[in-house]
Amino acid sequence: MVAPKVESNFKIAADNRRARFDFQLGQVFEAGIMLTGTEVKSLRTGKATISESYVSVEKDGGVYLINANIPEYLQANRFNHLPKRPRKLLLKGKEIKRLAHGVEREGMTIVPLKIYFNDKGRAKIEIAVAKGKQLHDKRETEKNRDWNREKGRLLRDKG
Repeated sequence: MVAPKVESNFKIAADNRRARFDFQLGQVFEAGIMLTGTEVKSLRTGKATISESYVSVEKDGGVYLINANIPEYLQANRFNHLPKRPRKLLLKGKEIKRLAHGVEREGMTIVPLKIYFNDKGRAKIEIAVAKGKQLHDKRETEKNRDWNREKGRLLRDKG
């Protein structure tokens, strides 16, 4: 007996496609975001950008998303939010320690990869500990991507 296919409500609100090209990604974490009501509504429209943002671990143990642009919700009145305000991320204590260790000792950065809504409708963010790539590393990545594309074309044409 085949189980019925369950459709998920997984919806990506903002994606940072440039992160995989500019950084070598390490461990990936999923975190919750503390948002106001107008920010959630604005995220659902899908106009947010996280390409120039980063994550900071503060001395008090808080983790914040800095410089992410969630535009104002047009139907809101005077209770609207600031588009580039720092937003607190919700992580467990062990995860915060791992992030802080990667930044302090290994010289890595914390990069946001995507903001999405999970099956329960909660806004989540996927972040990764990453190390910046040099120019020759970027060229290597581009060369491998082109070769894989060409290889796929050749295999498709032959078979």
